Amino acid sequence: MPSAFEPLIVDAHGLALHASQRNASGSPAVLFLHGWLDHAHSFDFLAEHLPDTWRLVLFDLRGMGRSAWLPRPASYQFGDHLVDVEAVLRATGLEAAHFVGHSLGGIIATAYAAARPERVRSLTLIESLGPQAGPPDKAVSRLRGFLEDLERPPHRKVYPHVAAAAARLRESNPDLSGPVAIHLARHGTEPVEGGVSFTFDPTHRRRFAQAFDEAQWLALSAAVSCPVQLLLGAQGLRFDEERTRVRLDALRLARPPQEIPGGHHVHMDSPEAVARALVDFIPP
Repeated sequence: MPSAFEPLIVDAHGLALHASQRNASGSPAVLFLHGWLDHAHSFDFLAEHLPDTWRLVLFDLRGMGRSAWLPRPASYQFGDHLVDVEAVLRATGLEAAHFVGHSLGGIIATAYAAARPERVRSLTLIESLGPQAGPPDKAVSRLRGFLEDLERPPHRKVYPHVAAAAARLRESNPDLSGPVAIHLARHGTEPVEGGVSFTFDPTHRRRFAQAFDEAQWLALSAAVSCPVQLLLGAQGLRFDEERTRVRLDALRLARPPQEIPGGHHVHMDSPEAVARALVDFIPP
């Protein structure tokens, strides 16, 4: 039976991040980064199938899960997530780790591996091949959208119960199975007057002031020097074929992309298969 996860509060330059780890003296050390508006519990099913000897470190990105929100009127930007990664590595005393990132988590992990190559031993991307980068001429409209969003008060919707919140998740992500949606909603909501609300900061739904264009993202991908593998859900997200080919060429994968039954949350749909891919890829 795998050992239990121990909770940990991480100080990210004054912001409290909710983290947890299993087998703090184990090896190899593996850091998990979840997707947009998700939380670390999205890796629960996967963790059950990973070796008990491994050291697993999980955390909620700022403003998501149980991590603290930024004070108003602050806004979230991509670089903030790299600050979170540094804080978690510092708090756990890890000089380096193997990174596993789902969706947004994979984008963050890729950027971090480019900036801190000595701290990333390997990179497993789950349904993640970079942002939906736009052309440079979108920069002005993006800035305008960012300023416009500042005038919209963040709206936090109330659902009568967890099942209703899970149903809302399935509306946004039709490939989510019922059990996966319930798990995400159960761990991603909290009681409020009139029912439950999602724990993520609704400010996360605002547009970023800046984003990587395709050339910038390819430069970051090409700077990743550790071994990289890509795991895809058979019914998951896809870029167009040409963009996929160019991005894969930049990343120089250690093995061909592996397709596994499931949707965008394939690590929850097929946790045993994803665990096998990790065990095969990450050296003991």
